[in-house]
Amino acid sequence: MQKKQERVIIVGCQLPHVDDERFSYSLEELASLVHTANGEVVISLTQKRDTIHPATYIGKGKVEELVRLVEQLEPDVVIFNDELSPSQNRNLTKLLHVRVIDRTQLILDIFASRARSREGKLQVELAQLQYILPRLSGQGVELSRLGGGIGTRGPGETKLETDRRHIRGRIDEIKAQLKAVVEHRGRYRQRRKRNAVFQIALVGYTNAGKSTLFNRLTNADAFEENLLFATLDPLTRKLVLPSGYTTLLTDTVGFIQDLPTTLVAAFRSTLEEVKEADLILHIVDSSNPDYIQHEQTVYRLLEELEATNIPMATVYNKRDIVLPSFVPSPKTDYMLVSAFYEQDVQNLRNFIEEKMTEAMERYDVAIPAFAGKLLAQLKAETIVRHIHFNEQSGMYECSGYLLPEHPLLLQLRTYSK
Repeated sequence: MQKKQERVIIVGCQLPHVDDERFSYSLEELASLVHTANGEVVISLTQKRDTIHPATYIGKGKVEELVRLVEQLEPDVVIFNDELSPSQNRNLTKLLHVRVIDRTQLILDIFASRARSREGKLQVELAQLQYILPRLSGQGVELSRLGGGIGTRGPGETKLETDRRHIRGRIDEIKAQLKAVVEHRGRYRQRRKRNAVFQIALVGYTNAGKSTLFNRLTNADAFEENLLFATLDPLTRKLVLPSGYTTLLTDTVGFIQDLPTTLVAAFRSTLEEVKEADLILHIVDSSNPDYIQHEQTVYRLLEELEATNIPMATVYNKRDIVLPSFVPSPKTDYMLVSAFYEQDVQNLRNFIEEKMTEAMERYDVAIPAFAGKLLAQLKAETIVRHIHFNEQSGMYECSGYLLPEHPLLLQLRTYSK
């Protein structure tokens, strides 16, 4: 049974440095986040200001307008398009008499409902606790400020301090558990490196269609839906290329602009997969009016992850509904596809193979007929471009590509033509 949708009012404040188009898109994205969290936007309220109001985020007149809207529409929650300070949240809750949350809390809520793996759940809990800690308030704060007197005695402050200590303890506990998970993942990655498997990471703005392409390429069953943050946990599957070579493809969490800082830190280890890749495929939604902004957000986050030195190619997805004004970025090699066209998926496999050979080392060798084991290894562990049996010499003439650090490389040098 589907949960009843919550009614939501969204509120945004446009500052001088944000142009109309970007502000409008930011509100649309907030509405998409609300939809992903099973909410329904009943109305949006906006204001242009030179600065954010320190006490209530929006100005006094707008707060009064919002109070009237809340009385009239009776929403379940009011969501602000920025991170509210603890005092702003407190003041607005008192004035509106309804649940007030901000963009960060909304994203954290979506992450909490989407996390499937133990690591994903731990990371979300860590981010939520780090967000809650400075916002822990209530009677305890007033008590510590008043410092005694009638009506201020009792366990209030002690309770607050206990809560804080409990949260700090839980944060330390989660960090220790995550460290163990990260070390395990690190060992797993080292094993993959030792086996000299080519690794490809799919990155991109949330809802660009990464999981759909991932499924079509690998015949996997990653969760795919037209929702923001449909995928949270990195998923790695084998991808067999047209030459028969098998590589590993990893689907990662979608990026978003103004990602809460607590989440960037918490999800860093999830995104570590990207740093280990031999090739990054940047998936962009070519039907989204703000695709240029999305590309820039991804480039910025890749810089933060120090992953800009890894070879990268761009895949513009959703060409079946591409924008009439769409122009590809000249930054990298690219191709335009639709995940729903089988021929496009096949062309993408060829494109991936072509990009991989650019990051690999070419070999031209003549291998004796009795070295069957080596020939089998070449077929399984390298991209074989050409293989021909020369009857005169009794040798197999082979050419192809393999990873520069592959253990076979030394062996092949003795057979070089």
